Amino acid sequence: MTDLFSPLRLGAIELANRVVMSPLTRCRASLPGNVPNALMAEYYRQRASVGLIISEATPVCPEGHGYPRTPGIHTEEQVAGWRKITADVHDAGGKIVLQLWHVGRISHPDLQPGGIAPVAPSAIRPAGQVYTFEGPKDYVTPRALETDEIPGLIADYVRAARNAMSAGFDGVEVHAGNGYLLDQFLRSSTNRRSDRYGGGKEGRARLLLEVLEQVAGAIGADRVGVRLSPVTPFGDIRDDDPQATFEYVVEQLNGLGLAFLDILQGTGGAPMEEWEPFDYARLRAIYRGNLILNNGYGYTAAMAAVESGAADAIAFGRLLIANPDLVERFRRGKPFNPLDYDTLYAGEEKGYTDYPSLAG
Repeated sequence: MTDLFSPLRLGAIELANRVVMSPLTRCRASLPGNVPNALMAEYYRQRASVGLIISEATPVCPEGHGYPRTPGIHTEEQVAGWRKITADVHDAGGKIVLQLWHVGRISHPDLQPGGIAPVAPSAIRPAGQVYTFEGPKDYVTPRALETDEIPGLIADYVRAARNAMSAGFDGVEVHAGNGYLLDQFLRSSTNRRSDRYGGGKEGRARLLLEVLEQVAGAIGADRVGVRLSPVTPFGDIRDDDPQATFEYVVEQLNGLGLAFLDILQGTGGAPMEEWEPFDYARLRAIYRGNLILNNGYGYTAAMAAVESGAADAIAFGRLLIANPDLVERFRRGKPFNPLDYDTLYAGEEKGYTDYPSLAG
C-alpha cells in the first residue's frame, strides 16, 4: 500500500518518502547582495530527511525582490552560496529544488534597484503594506509591463533556472501562486491587459505557460514543477471564475511533461473548514502528472490523502519549521515542537536552526 513513507519519482527526481518541505520565506540571507549563507545551509541540512525540499521563494532578477534579505539566484555570489546549501542537503541524503520567484507589484521602490516602481500586468495598486528595511510602508501603484518587455522577463526565469542547476539543485519550481507576478497575470482582478497576455483565461495564462515551456526547454521538463494557489487572496488578489481559470491552466500543463504540480489549497493559514469553496478533486482528475497538495495538513489528513490517491505527496510548512525531523516524528508518533511565530522572518539562529530534534 502506498503511504506517506513510500518512495516516489517526480520526473527525474527520486524521493525517499512523500513528505515535502513547502517553500518558506525566512529572510536570513546575507547583506549586501542577498547571498545564501552558512546559517541557511544548516537550516536546510537539518530538514534533509524529507523526500523533497522546495526552497524558499528566490527572486530571478533584482526587480523580483519584495522583502528584505530574501536570497536571489541572479548573481555569481548567490549561485556560489546556494551551491554550499545543495551540497550539504545532498550529503545528508536529501533532494532539493529551487523555487523561482518574481513578486511583481508586491514590492516597493525601497526594495527595487534604483528606487524604480515595481512591475505588474496592470497598473493597479494593491491594498495593504509591505515590510521594508525602514518598516512597513503602503504599497505603491506598479508600472504595467510593456508587451515588448515580456521576452526579457521570460529570459530572467530561464537564466535563473540554469543558475539553479549550476548551483546543484535537483530541479526548480516556478512560483505562480500566492499573489505574485505570474499569479497576477493569471487572475482577473490584477490583469486588465488588452494585449495577448490579457483578456480571457487563455491570454492571462499565456505568460505562465511560456515561462514553463522555456524553462523546461532549458533544463528539462522532468526537473520542473509549478505552484498554483487558485483561491488564496494574499496580495489583494482574486479571480472572477477561479474554477474555470485554473482548470484551463492545469489542462495546458498536461502537454508539458512537468515533474510535478504543487497546489496550495485554501486561503493561507485558515483551517480546512474555513477554506473558500473550490473543487480541487477536479484538478486532480484533469492533471495526468504528479500532484503535491499543501496547507493545513497534519499526519492523519496527509496519510489519508496519499493513501486515497488524492495526492502523490503532501507539503508541510509550519510543522517543518518547528520540527526539522518531522518524518521521524511522524514514523514514531512523537509530539511536535511549538512554533515561535515571532521569529518566522527574523532572529538569525533563534527560531531557525535551534529547534530541538528527537535525537538531541
